[in-house]
Amino acid sequence: MSDGARGLAALLQPERLDADLFRAPPMAPGQGPSRLYGGQVIAQCLAAAGATLPGDRLCHSAHSYFLRAGRPDQPLIFQVERARDGGSFSTRRVLALQDGRGILSLTASFHGDDDGWDHQHPMPDVPAPEALTPEAHGDAGAERSVEAMNKAFHRAQFEIREVTPMDDQDPQPADDRNGFWFRMPPAQGGDPDDSAARQQRYLAYASDIGLMGVGLRPHGMSWAQNRVQGASLDHSIWFHAPTRLQDWHFYAMDGPWTGRGRSFARGMIFDRDGALVASTAQESLMRPRKA
Repeated sequence: MSDGARGLAALLQPERLDADLFRAPPMAPGQGPSRLYGGQVIAQCLAAAGATLPGDRLCHSAHSYFLRAGRPDQPLIFQVERARDGGSFSTRRVLALQDGRGILSLTASFHGDDDGWDHQHPMPDVPAPEALTPEAHGDAGAERSVEAMNKAFHRAQFEIREVTPMDDQDPQPADDRNGFWFRMPPAQGGDPDDSAARQQRYLAYASDIGLMGVGLRPHGMSWAQNRVQGASLDHSIWFHAPTRLQDWHFYAMDGPWTGRGRSFARGMIFDRDGALVASTAQESLMRPRKA
């Protein structure tokens, strides 16, 4: 396994303290964002829930509410409630806590393989990743807002090639529909396959990248301008098929509505062959920052 994959795998795997109680240590000083990234906490909740499952059931849907901003310099505690274990499905509720207070609440459902019918919407017709410019990761400290610094950190965990990137320093109004290719570095190193459950954690982490920002595009704004107060309010992900994020995937996004200080976004994640492997939805706080 590559150093990047190994580091992310360790970050997303909390230790077990008791049958239904788990702990993730604080991040090293100066090595993380200024506040906890939502995709990280969602993935850690899935890991804690998955450790309590019978058999080989995988998550097919997870729905989260962000309750408070989390701090990367403090440990996280995960309390798992075994809501149900049925013949085909298992349901788990997980509360992530810091200082005894909940920062994220997640409900997830797990399912084994079943027979049924298949169809999907096609992947958008976009340039191949090799035809796009790799995203540069500059000094996050040079950015002018908390959101921009956090964006620089969590996007650096993946190699990203965006189809129609905006100029963060001089953004212009653009279509809310956008997308990017992404993979875990370095895919070209021939990393061995990880377990399907671990790959779901990687995907849950990646699913929060960029989704909140699509609501800014029609208004010609970016996080770097420090004009917008933003925060994820909730996040949902549906896992459709097993995947391997060491290979290229395309994240297609749109933001069909923004209003009343909130923004709604949707996403579809495809593998390199065009198979739809996951769908996402998120509502975010998006209002003018007070002087």
